[in-house]
Amino acid sequence: MHAHRLIATLALAAGVAAPTALTAVPAAATTAATTAATTAATTASCVITLYDIDANNVAERDGKDELRFKVDGNLFPKFSANYFSMKTGGDGDPADFEYPSTLLVGSEDVKFDLREVTPPIVGEGDSLGKATAHGSVCAGLAVGADTTETTIVEGTDETDYTYTVRLKLTRQ
Repeated sequence: MHAHRLIATLALAAGVAAPTALTAVPAAATTAATTAATTAATTASCVITLYDIDANNVAERDGKDELRFKVDGNLFPKFSANYFSMKTGGDGDPADFEYPSTLLVGSEDVKFDLREVTPPIVGEGDSLGKATAHGSVCAGLAVGADTTETTIVEGTDETDYTYTVRLKLTRQ
């Protein structure tokens, strides 16, 4: 008779333990899902686009620079004339460079490399300097908000030059 009671007690104990074991798995899964959602919410991402470029000083003999941007290995403008000419006091817009853009994710910084080319053979040209969009600025934006970052690109490669480049950061 003791054997029947022992079997009944073991069966009852197993029946009580099983639901507890089953509820432990969903709790762990819920914790993992919550952690993943929190991480995703705190990882900032922004679309970075060229907002404006102004030529403050172009000291070329012909009075103009032929410019392109290199962004994530891509050259802009891609098609049309493959460069945009700027004179001192000139203003360039995103359309003039065929809308260069990229995605910034997390805390990384993104660089737009301003390059001067020499027609008629237009390739990558020479780097004049880089405008930077900072991941820390993106992280501080609310979803849907935007801001601009300004970089002065200047140097003396062949001749003196100074450009003001503005990049627009839009939080996704």
